[in-house]
Order: sequence, then structure tokens, then C-alpha cells
Amino acid sequence: MTDETTPAASCCCGAEHATRTGTPGALSRRRAIGLGAVAGLAVPVLAACSSDDSGSASAESTAESGQVLGKASDVPVGSGVIYSDAGVVVTQPTKGQYEGFSAICTHQGCPVSQISADGIVCTCHGSVFDVSTGDVLEGPAPSPLDSVDITVKDGEVTIA
Repeated sequence: MTDETTPAASCCCGAEHATRTGTPGALSRRRAIGLGAVAGLAVPVLAACSSDDSGSASAESTAESGQVLGKASDVPVGSGVIYSDAGVVVTQPTKGQYEGFSAICTHQGCPVSQISADGIVCTCHGSVFDVSTGDVLEGPAPSPLDSVDITVKDGEVTIA
């Protein structure tokens, strides 16, 4: 197989480029390397959105029993607070009712990142969880957020 370079006529950009002659449809070395690089980058990107065998990620918090998370007065009624360092979300669905959940989404293990009027939101892939129960309101998360036992005593939210 020959792969010779011959000068070509001016192209649409006005420059003269070399063209390859040889086997029609043959893959040039440069194109083969480029395609390999694209394939090498695509695999990890696609793998990041694939699910594991169980369809859910580990959703354990890093909080320890007795750990003080913050003031109960900082947790708004009908919403909540994400304690990222402890991996815990504390909500107050109704005045005086506090709930604790893992801050790790059950879809791919991303940390939930916000609490909106819709619920507890994981912005990695768009899952939304109920502030009262941790149940999935909108997928792709396959299961609710794990419950975390909390107590409210002397105005402080603590891991039970």
C-alpha cells in the first residue's frame, strides 16, 4: 500500500494543502490516533453515568453519635440545612418537627447540594427528595435518602 503526498489545488480557504493518495477510504495514522484519543476520553465520561450492579450508591453519612450539627433555629420551617462536613441534611417540614437524612444521593453517590421549594436536590443528575420523608420525588435516584437519627435538645441539633 502506498500513501504518497501530492500537492493539491487551492482549497476554499485559499491555501494549498497536500492531499493523500493511496487506498481509497484508508485510515491515516493521524486519524487513527485521533480516533483512539476520542475513544479513550469517552469511556471514563460514559462510565461516570453508568450504574453499579445494585442500582444505588452507598449513602452513609460521616456523622458520629453525639456530634452537634448546629442550632435548631438555623433550620427553616418547610426546608432544611445541609451539613456537608457531617454528610447530613436536617429538615423541619413543620414547626418543631425535625428530620435527618444522609446528604449522599442514592443514585451515584453525589452529595445533595441544595434545598429548594421542590425538596432536597442532587444537582449531579437532578434527583429530588421529599423534605419530610427523604422519599424520591424525581429520579433518577432509585431509593430514598437514608434516615439519620437526630435529636434536638437545648436548641441544638445533634446526631443521636
